[in-house]
Amino acid sequence: MKEKSTENSIEAFEKVLIEKREEHYSLRLYIAGTTLQSVIALKNLKKICDEYLAGRHELEVIDIYKQPELLQAENIVAVPTLIKALPEPSQRMIGNLSDKEKVLMGLGLI
Repeated sequence: MKEKSTENSIEAFEKVLIEKREEHYSLRLYIAGTTLQSVIALKNLKKICDEYLAGRHELEVIDIYKQPELLQAENIVAVPTLIKALPEPSQRMIGNLSDKEKVLMGLGLI
């Protein structure tokens, strides 16, 4: 009886992994022009997206110098800020995104 329960658990776990691999991500990165931190954040995020979200993400880069009205609408208090809108729950990460493990956790990939 216990063996059957273990098999069901493994199947359920594998199903969740497959669903995670198929999820589409909607990301918005708020940057301040071409400052060093903004450039590093964009580079780090693109590398993570290429490696872990290839073909299943949408990345919108928003320069707060060109679109300052979006700061208040999204309640942005620091840049660079990454917002993961989808999949739910939404998540915010502030900084240059150099801590890959932290970013992956924030995106729900590990």
